Amino acid sequence: MSITALLFSFATFVSTFVGGLFAIRFRDKLHLIMSFTAGVLLGVVCFDILPEIIEQVHANNMHPIEPMVALVVGFMLFHVLEKVILIHHAHEDDYAHHRHPQVGVFSALALIGHSFMDGVGIGLGFQVNASVGVLVAVAVISHDFTDGMNTVTLMLHHKNTSTKSRWFLLMDAIAPVLGSLLMIWIRLPPRFLVLYLGFFAGFLLYIGASDILPEAHSQQSSYQKIGLTIAGVLFIFLMTRIA
Repeated sequence: MSITALLFSFATFVSTFVGGLFAIRFRDKLHLIMSFTAGVLLGVVCFDILPEIIEQVHANNMHPIEPMVALVVGFMLFHVLEKVILIHHAHEDDYAHHRHPQVGVFSALALIGHSFMDGVGIGLGFQVNASVGVLVAVAVISHDFTDGMNTVTLMLHHKNTSTKSRWFLLMDAIAPVLGSLLMIWIRLPPRFLVLYLGFFAGFLLYIGASDILPEAHSQQSSYQKIGLTIAGVLFIFLMTRIA
């Protein structure tokens, strides 16, 4: 891997870490951040992941039902995991109001896995040529700020401590660097990457629509929160178009 690729990998670390620190710094405005995060998650699925799936399905002569099955599996798997945790810990009268650190940990681990695969994408891009590698790296860096912010937001939302949230943020920041370095020795089959993208899209749809967005508006819905959700969608739309 070239020095240029390593520098871009380090930039992903900085972008992710700064995004997470932003969420910790303004944790007193968590519901506003969550409103924006919900829009970001929807935007990532619709304007980043699904278009990439469509492109890769055509390029690799796959049946489109395959990544869609993976999407449903990702959605339902996290739904089942979250509900099993809640049922295990909940009291009879206040089930709906409980939040548990384990749910935040599962969410953060899934985002760390995605960040790792972002790094893999950078490594694969540079395996093709330097121009492709730079384009992929710019796309990853542009949304890694929100990846770090999402990781911390999910941890804090589910009552994890700031210290624990910082550790998971550090892992999320390191993950793309490790993914890039791994591609020095390994090549992943395209089918695996497409199925992974479908699985992760299902996960993001679940936490965005069933967890983050309802909680953001649980205390008091407002035009400000609605506007922030729309802003999150538009932000990712613009970033994907620029990248």
